[in-house]
Amino acid sequence: MSHYQHHVFFCLNQREPGERQSCASCGAVEMWEHAKGRIKKLGLSQPGKVRINKAGCLERCEEGPVLVVYPEAVWYTYIDKSDIDEIIDEHIVNGRIVERLKI
Repeated sequence: MSHYQHHVFFCLNQREPGERQSCASCGAVEMWEHAKGRIKKLGLSQPGKVRINKAGCLERCEEGPVLVVYPEAVWYTYIDKSDIDEIIDEHIVNGRIVERLKI
């Protein structure tokens, strides 16, 4: 049994200029902060519920920015806060995979 109902990892890797794309260069830190705040506001941040974590490179750079939701192991890309809200509302709260953002 998992310690959390959902464990969400945001790639926050930052590469040097001129190297391949990195999630941090695509706004991942801001989206991670937004997700943490939204989960807290929804009352889902306590033990046994939802954990939003930082991750280093998840090796899906060209599909990024990326996050992965466990225990389902569903990978998502996103553009803005509305995409993060949709992932939280649909996947985390209602248990429905957001197909349009799935990679």
